[in-house]
Amino acid sequence: MQTVLITGGCSGIGAGIAKGLAQKGFRVIATDLNPQAVSSMTAELQALQADSRAMVMNVTSSQDVDNAVLALQDTPVDILINNAGIQHVSPLADFPMDKWDQLIQVMLVGVARVTQAFLPAMQARNFGRIINIGSIHAVIASPYKSAYIAAKHGLLGFSKTMALEFASQDITINTVCPAYVKTPLVEGQIADQAKRHGISEQEVIDKIMLEPMPKKAFITIEELLGTCEFLISPAARNITAQTMILDGGWTAR
Repeated sequence: MQTVLITGGCSGIGAGIAKGLAQKGFRVIATDLNPQAVSSMTAELQALQADSRAMVMNVTSSQDVDNAVLALQDTPVDILINNAGIQHVSPLADFPMDKWDQLIQVMLVGVARVTQAFLPAMQARNFGRIINIGSIHAVIASPYKSAYIAAKHGLLGFSKTMALEFASQDITINTVCPAYVKTPLVEGQIADQAKRHGISEQEVIDKIMLEPMPKKAFITIEELLGTCEFLISPAARNITAQTMILDGGWTAR
């Protein structure tokens, strides 16, 4: 049985992928910095797959990450999904620098920290699958999201570099970049964008979020789950350093 560790795995995209993989028979370890969310997710995962659970881990804390590696030393992580993410919408002139730094720490430095921690065991076993959850904003930009977009653009470069560093082993590293997924994070963005642009929340959905997408639809958790399943399957063993974009045709324009 393969073990999957998912950061930010107790809400939104991470929780959806965690529960989906547990249902598919994977042993899932979902991490989150919210103890209450961890407790709830543990119950949900164990109802789906007896060996699955959640644990507290803050990706910005080296001590937390080291503790997680120690706690899982008898349960080697085969698949790492770096998903933890936060958002803050503001023009740079008003963007608090501590918040700007926090976004970079969670979504870029945190990814490097967790990857560095779990890679040695993958190297020792000559097997690993790492999936970084990016965003459409890893390949395009939008106003008022400078920290998020900087982090996600940096994530692509990090993923490609790691893929090259470990290409001699059976370790692949790819980035999955969805357009908008209807999660609590995006719900918050809808409200923030409505306030920032002085328009209704429905107008944000129609005129900002879905307007660039020829298919005019939010990406679903099921689509992300299927993409992750493919990337960790034997059929994808030579797919590495790639950016898998789920955008409804957005970047074709």
